[in-house]
Amino acid sequence: MLDSPYDMKALTTVVIAKTLFDMGTPVYDAVTYRLYEKYHCYIPDCFENPEYLREALKELYGTSHKVIIYSIEQKLKEFTLDKKTESFLQIIVK
Repeated sequence: MLDSPYDMKALTTVVIAKTLFDMGTPVYDAVTYRLYEKYHCYIPDCFENPEYLREALKELYGTSHKVIIYSIEQKLKEFTLDKKTESFLQIIVK
């Protein structure tokens, strides 16, 4: 069971990274580059700042960003989520 906020942050980080890698290495590279270039952050930082991920995906992929967000959302919903992770999902799904 994932009890601590650190567990949920780690799970969310892995899900985001795996989703991006599943879309292709160029997608992962583009998103991580944009996150660092614009926000000076990395994928684990998106747990506390989900709007960074949402905006980076929107800028890079336009309305197609919804496909990536949907995939992240579905993978995370396989687990029992805490309030912080549910809040993360609400923000990126906007």
